[in-house]
Amino acid sequence: MHINYESIKPVAPNKLIKWAEKNPKKLILIDGIGAILSAFFLGIILVHWQRFFGIPVASLYFLAGFPILFAVFDLYSLFQKNQNFASYLKLIGLLNLSYCALSISAGIFHRHEITSLGWSYLLFEVSVIIILALWELKISGNLKLKSKA
Repeated sequence: MHINYESIKPVAPNKLIKWAEKNPKKLILIDGIGAILSAFFLGIILVHWQRFFGIPVASLYFLAGFPILFAVFDLYSLFQKNQNFASYLKLIGLLNLSYCALSISAGIFHRHEITSLGWSYLLFEVSVIIILALWELKISGNLKLKSKA
């Protein structure tokens, strides 16, 4: 099978922003799915393989609780009749950034116990969440500006 790599074009950031402005519910849904995945990995996978990651089980459960709460809030946001997605996205983005700070703080607190694999997981998760949170905040601001126009 031959793949023509020259025909594969990356999606421009502006296209992603326009898509998210038109589909804020889908962006909230993406956040919720990500939160469920984070909770699953932290609360089940990393707990089961704790000896390889080095993060104490109590900290894993503590960190897993936040994505569960975030997923519940995402679900709540999706079913509101209000449709004020700018406010929901702003709050979701800020909560996500706060969670990243908490995760890094937990990593620093347990720095002597966490393995390289544990740090890899934490840094990967935080990187993905920061990108998503910044995207949510950008879309929130854009939606707010459009509603005032």
